Amino acid sequence: MKNILVPIGTSNTGETLQYAVDFASEFSAQVFVMDVFTVSAKAGSLANISEKVAKSAKERLKEVIDKVDAKGAAIKIATYNGEITDGLKEIDRELGIDLIIVAPRSNDIKEELYLGNTTGKIIKKTDIPALIVPRGTVFAPFKTVLTAFKSGILKKKRMLEPLLSIQNKFGTKVNLLLVKTPGYDTDDLKVNPALMDISEQLTLTENATTYQGVLEHFQSQHPDLLCVFRRKRGFFKKLWEKNTILKSEFFVKIPVLMLRVKKD
Repeated sequence: MKNILVPIGTSNTGETLQYAVDFASEFSAQVFVMDVFTVSAKAGSLANISEKVAKSAKERLKEVIDKVDAKGAAIKIATYNGEITDGLKEIDRELGIDLIIVAPRSNDIKEELYLGNTTGKIIKKTDIPALIVPRGTVFAPFKTVLTAFKSGILKKKRMLEPLLSIQNKFGTKVNLLLVKTPGYDTDDLKVNPALMDISEQLTLTENATTYQGVLEHFQSQHPDLLCVFRRKRGFFKKLWEKNTILKSEFFVKIPVLMLRVKKD
């Protein structure tokens, strides 16, 4: 794990960035902070307006960085004019982002929301691994991770790289939860050996959704990290209809590791 990116929202006070710095220091990884802005070129607009807005964004990012204990590491700044997901994809092409660390709500203060609009877009419209960290969470090495999925099919072992990095660094215990949902394919019950190799326990359950399976087994396993896979209509299914998601639809008080798309 080399490059970790933190999108900074207008309401971000530095908590998420501090968590990212503490996490990254365990891997000697580089931390990038990113802000996006939108400047539309119109007739009569000042030619340097984009440059001025970019400068203002960088100054605001520096203010956030100054509040953080950087542990002697240089935190690099990236700005982008346009949609945040386009900016993330461009930076990923240039640098290779191993992990995005975000808060469940970035710019939205509505308490009933688990994922705000910006974070929802990041999860929905990119395929970069993401760690969703509840506000106020102080980094500590993960002891147990519950990895939940509805299909044991895995396209490529490299999709597990963030989880493997965490397990190798902290000696994290990985428990698997395979949730049989209505309309499952028998092939979905065949768990890829790469998943089995890193796990200590496999639990099979039947539920209407993967999340309901997680709720059923969450308390008994006491994980300090939940790991799920993206799918084209993935774990946060409702994100494919909208960007926000209510706490009544999904909510956990621990970090959630979102891996790449698992299968088509």
